[in-house]
Amino acid sequence: MDDETRYEAVSSRDARFDGEFFFAVVTTGIYCRPSCPAVTPKRVNVRFFPSAAAAQAAGFRACRRCRPDAVPGSAEWNVRADLVGRAMRFIGDGVVDREGVAGLAQRLGYSARQVQRQLTAELGAGPVALARARRAHTARVLLQTTALPVTELAFAAGFASIRQFNDTMREIYAGTPSELRAAAVGGRGHGGGTTARPRSRPAPSGGPAAGGIPLRLAYRGPYAAAEIFDFLAERAVPGVEEVRGEPGPRTYRRTLRLTYGSGIAEVEEPPAGPRGRPRPPAGRVCPAARGGDGGWLECRLLLTDLRDLSTAVQRLRRLFDLDADPYAVAERLGADPLLGPLVAERPGLRSPGAADPEEMAVRIVLGGPPERAAELVRAYGKPLDAADGGLTHLFPAPAELTGADVPESVRALCTALADGTVLLDAGADRVAAERALAALPGVGPRTAAYIRMRALGDPDVGGSDRGERADAERGADPDGADGPEGAWRPWGAYALHHLWRAGLLPPGELPAPTPAAAPAG
Repeated sequence: MDDETRYEAVSSRDARFDGEFFFAVVTTGIYCRPSCPAVTPKRVNVRFFPSAAAAQAAGFRACRRCRPDAVPGSAEWNVRADLVGRAMRFIGDGVVDREGVAGLAQRLGYSARQVQRQLTAELGAGPVALARARRAHTARVLLQTTALPVTELAFAAGFASIRQFNDTMREIYAGTPSELRAAAVGGRGHGGGTTARPRSRPAPSGGPAAGGIPLRLAYRGPYAAAEIFDFLAERAVPGVEEVRGEPGPRTYRRTLRLTYGSGIAEVEEPPAGPRGRPRPPAGRVCPAARGGDGGWLECRLLLTDLRDLSTAVQRLRRLFDLDADPYAVAERLGADPLLGPLVAERPGLRSPGAADPEEMAVRIVLGGPPERAAELVRAYGKPLDAADGGLTHLFPAPAELTGADVPESVRALCTALADGTVLLDAGADRVAAERALAALPGVGPRTAAYIRMRALGDPDVGGSDRGERADAERGADPDGADGPEGAWRPWGAYALHHLWRAGLLPPGELPAPTPAAAPAG
């Protein structure tokens, strides 16, 4: 997009581009999301930025009306496998807060200077500024949803000092922490990427997190919530996950093993269309008719250590695939003769990821029904201090699954995960991870590709290199003009979910250039 096209999106308040870019108004010193409902400023006064951190670094404050820091993340970071894409996934998972820029650079395999240079060139801000924007948003959520003392809250959000916390909040939000907290009382919520739910609304009755942190996890465009809740319910591992509320609106609940502690998360299925609107009749193709301006999932988190808040939110966003771009997916897959009708029938169908990549890899390699994984949980998982409904354990860490009585394939995987032979962290090199996985006994190419899709959130299933090999064996055009994997790229995972949902491909089966048994789960 050029700036004139971006201005057209701003003039039409097009929510499809929320999170893809930001605009600032030089006469007010405020930056906004493209869908901001305020009066459209004159073009001469508008500046565009690729990230909220870049706008903040240029001296602009976040709009209090549209909360631009809380929009869904860009789908680009899930697609890209380069340095910037991997860095953004690591920053979202809190690596800079925990390990600093040096730790980020070491994980990426580049120098800190090169990481700084590339992020600044593409996003207008380096890793420190990007992490700072993330910390500020976490602090705002805590201010508006908890009664934590400000001192405790500042360190929980990742700030190094109270002075740094106060200065950052005043700079980004044009208000002191006390003013931001006071403004939330009785205020009106907004559907943001991870926004506080308004304090004036009652918390859900029952459930583990009745005293936890209420959030809204935003998404862009249409969202096929029923299908993703179906998918998770069918695969829920007893003790670690449960889905309540059948047959009405459901609540997905699970335990989380995090960096500083543990947590319990619950995410509610919308009872109707986005923001409570009735679902439109089937057969309509227009995205706008199906909640094209996006919506949110209600979420509640109970954490033993609030420093894990941002990481927990990011992992839930990956699990529910909330940063996807359904418009780009529909444009690409809708042109396929086979997939076009399926995309029109189920707009906004997502490709679920994983709340814990290592857990997901173990479950896929183990195979079988969820109860088989539940046996591992009961034998090796850490029990919660107090069971909460059907949630009783944390899923065991890889180091706990290397004993002789663990199935051989799972033992080999967990040994590789524990010693670092296989890396499945947020910004892992997907190609290297898939190759390392495929070399393990009992895994193989198709299972490795399925792990890459679920555990690493790859929207292109096996990635472009695998697709190119498959297309070459079929004699397909290397530019992707023919052959199914080429035609679907980079949205192969979404194509598979449409095929699975329509019954045109057995669930869990991936097209692959090498024959192997389809992975379960």
